[in-house]
Amino acid sequence: MQLALIKLKDLRDLKVVVIHPHDVDGQMVQDQMTRIGCMTEAFWPPPRRLPQHTDIVFAAIFHDQHDALKQLLRQADKSPPTLIALAEYENAAILQLMLDLGVLAIISKPVRPFGILTNLVAARNSWLMQRNLEERILRLENRLAGQKRIAKAKSILMKIQAINEVDAYKSLRAQAMAKRIPVDEVALSVINAHYLLSGGEA
Repeated sequence: MQLALIKLKDLRDLKVVVIHPHDVDGQMVQDQMTRIGCMTEAFWPPPRRLPQHTDIVFAAIFHDQHDALKQLLRQADKSPPTLIALAEYENAAILQLMLDLGVLAIISKPVRPFGILTNLVAARNSWLMQRNLEERILRLENRLAGQKRIAKAKSILMKIQAINEVDAYKSLRAQAMAKRIPVDEVALSVINAHYLLSGGEA
């Protein structure tokens, strides 16, 4: 079971952008974010770039602004922010637009005060969980890549020095300890050196 990653007290530290026509619905979202204590900016039409370090985007979903929103989110200065949609109606086309944008929560219009905070918390927590999983996957991929490098380096040492696998690993580990670097970095050095000495043969 996944535990909540967001703490309510941290909401005040979020930087929020509201991309919505300057009407009652857009103002309702801005007012709620101000009450929570979030740093909030409003734009319409969508700006060319998001303000730096934007955490949350509340965005009105319209067909004619879809491409602008998509481009805007791609240009974010860090990983894409948490996106919450403000939708006036539901149909297959609008739902597809929201899926394409990576929306994590939907607030229907006309906007009511109740539900804005709930959607904010749920969406941000989902975003944090997703980032956490991506980081774990990256660490696992790096570990696997390191293991593959070590296996290849052991194979090279076994062939060149006529030693067994255990001794090949001991050699790699001894070099790593002497240089105070990870074993897979030593393995990469062995692979690169072998590549150069063998005339580019893997």
